[in-house]
Amino acid sequence: MPDGLRLAITLFTVAPLRAARADRMTARQAMLWSPLVGAVVAGIAAAVVYVARKVFPGPDVWVHAVRTELFIPPLLASALALITLALLTRGLHLDGFADTVDGLASHKPAPEALAVMSDGPIGALGAVALMLLLLTDTLTLSTSVIDHHGTQSLVMAVVTGRVAMLWACVPGVPAAKESGMGALVAGSVPRVTAAAWTIVLLAGAWSYGLFDSEVGSVHGAVRAVGAVVIALLVAWAVRAHAVRRLGGVTGDVLGALCEIAVFASLLVSAAGRP
Repeated sequence: MPDGLRLAITLFTVAPLRAARADRMTARQAMLWSPLVGAVVAGIAAAVVYVARKVFPGPDVWVHAVRTELFIPPLLASALALITLALLTRGLHLDGFADTVDGLASHKPAPEALAVMSDGPIGALGAVALMLLLLTDTLTLSTSVIDHHGTQSLVMAVVTGRVAMLWACVPGVPAAKESGMGALVAGSVPRVTAAAWTIVLLAGAWSYGLFDSEVGSVHGAVRAVGAVVIALLVAWAVRAHAVRRLGGVTGDVLGALCEIAVFASLLVSAAGRP
């Protein structure tokens, strides 16, 4: 197995493989593999959605008048899928999101904000932001599950998060620190490679939305592509702010960008009804 793929698996998942040496070249290769590794992890989480919907079927229609139990099955399926995703990734990106919120919200100069992010415990604001993120992810995914494109939305969102990380590692985006994951991968991903992954993702989103066996339609394809594009743009805006505020990216910032892109993609996927 290539060292880059081995590092991607051991870094981004809980797979019990022997860790590869994390030098700059290997870390760069690991980032290039990350969308594929993310797709595998998302596929497992999507399978959890599918199985949960079989075990806890419940009504499949959105009803406005209403008994609470109508919404429990899709909420349960979504929560189980997101728990699976967090366990499979060791909560790596979620931790980065919380730390980045603490750092950016500290209103301190860049060196002190980076110190806040490196500090072990999550601050109050980071903890609240993390809870709200997971709550919103669960609700938006539940909406997609009710509309029969939950697995599609989840897979596309997770892969979009990994592609957003690639765009934060292209030349011209500096590292905020001289050490750490951010320093290893900053500027290491060729723009053409990030663009290639984006094209593959957009093509996959279009095909997934158009040919879904249950709800495939042009509307679904446009929605899926829109979710990818908007999520990447939101991640780009947050990355630009982080670079201005911190002087560059760190491993925590990369994790935050991943989670923000997942959130934005799930949100757009839940918007609009066929």
